Amino acid sequence: MSTQLDPIDADLLMTLTEHDDPVFSLHRGGKMEVASTVPVADADDLSLAYTPGVAKVCEAIAADPEIAHEYTWVGNTVAVVTDGTAVLGLGDIGPAAAMPVMEGKAILFKQFGGVDAIPIALDTTDTDEIVETIVRLAPTFGGINLEDISSPRCFEIERRLIERLDIPVFHDDQHGTAVVVLAGLYNALRLTDREPDEIKVVISGAGAAGVAITKILRSAGVRKISVVDRTGVITPARDDLNEVKQFLAEETADWARPGSVADALDGADVFVGVSGGTVPEEAVARMAPDAIIFALANPNPEVHPDVANRHARIVATGRSDFPNQLNNVLVFPGIFRGALDVRATTISESMKLAAARAIADLVDDDELTETHIIPSPFDPRVSQAVARAVTDTARRDGLARRPY
Repeated sequence: MSTQLDPIDADLLMTLTEHDDPVFSLHRGGKMEVASTVPVADADDLSLAYTPGVAKVCEAIAADPEIAHEYTWVGNTVAVVTDGTAVLGLGDIGPAAAMPVMEGKAILFKQFGGVDAIPIALDTTDTDEIVETIVRLAPTFGGINLEDISSPRCFEIERRLIERLDIPVFHDDQHGTAVVVLAGLYNALRLTDREPDEIKVVISGAGAAGVAITKILRSAGVRKISVVDRTGVITPARDDLNEVKQFLAEETADWARPGSVADALDGADVFVGVSGGTVPEEAVARMAPDAIIFALANPNPEVHPDVANRHARIVATGRSDFPNQLNNVLVFPGIFRGALDVRATTISESMKLAAARAIADLVDDDELTETHIIPSPFDPRVSQAVARAVTDTARRDGLARRPY
C-alpha cells in the first residue's frame, strides 16, 4: 500500500532552500559524480585513454564481447532503474522526484559494496517500454537493479528482463527485503529456540515485498504462512484476487484460513509487516508467547515498537532509531559485489538464501540478544560475507562465468 506524504507548501520550500536546511544543503548539486580512474595529463596519456590507443581495445571487444567486463567499467557497474511509481513511503511521485532516492541507492552501492552504480529514471510507466529500454541499455552495465516500481508491474518487468538478459537482474524492493527479513528471522528463531517448519507466520502486505518474503520463507522451510491484505487473509476462496494474489493464495493454501488480520495473528509466532497499514494492539496481543514482530513500514511501522514490546519478545523495524533495523543495505551491495565478481548470469533463489544465512551468521551466540539480532549496516564484514556466499553459490550451481 503506497503512502503519499503531504506536499511541501511553496513558501516553506523557499524557506528551506534559501536558509540552508541541512537536507537541502547536502543534496545541492546531487550526491554523486563521475570521476576518472586514469590520468589524462599529457599527450601520451591522451593517446592511451582515447585515440589512437582506444581503438585496440575496441577491436578486441568486437572480437570477444566478454572482455568488455575486463576492459571497460561494465564489470563493476550496475544500473539503478526506476519509473518513480513506488518511491519509499512517497508512492507515485514520478521519475524526476525519484532521482534523489536513486542517487542515494547508488552511493550506498559504492560505500558498502565498492560497486559503481548509475541512477536511471525512466519517463514511462508502460511495462513494454521499460523492458525494451533496459534491454537496450544493458550493454553498458554488468547488472540491473530495479527500484521503486509499483506492483504488480514490477513482477512482469523483472521476469521478462531475466529471460532476455544474461546479467544479474534484481528488484531490491522484493528480494533485498526478503533476504534481510530471513536473516533476522534466522537469528530470532535461534534466540527463541524455534525451527522454521514449526512457526506460524503472518505477512501483512501482498505487494512486491510480501510476495518475495513469502517465497523465500517457503524456500527456507517455513510452511505455516498467512498473507493479509486490506480485505483480510488471502485464500483461494476469495473471488477478488489478481494474478499475484492468486499466486499467494496457492502458495499458502495448506495453512491460511479466511479471516481478518486479528484472526490470523491469533497464536501466531511471527508478524512481518510490509504494508504501511496499522495493526491494532488487541490483535498483536493475541500472538503466541515469545512472539517476533518485524514491522517494517517506513516511516510509520505497522505496530509501533512501544506497543510491540508489550506483547513480543523480539521487535524489529526498518528504522535506524530503534534496535534491530532490517535494512536492505545489508543485502544489495554484497549480492551485486559477489555476482559481478564471478560474472553471474542471474541471481538465484539459492544465492539469496546463502546471503541471508551469511548475514545472520555474523551475529555470534554471545552477541545475540533481543535487541541485537542483525549486524549493523556499517559492519565492514557484511558486504564481504554476502559477496562470498553469493560467489560460492554461483560457482556451485554453475551460474558463474568466471570460475576462479
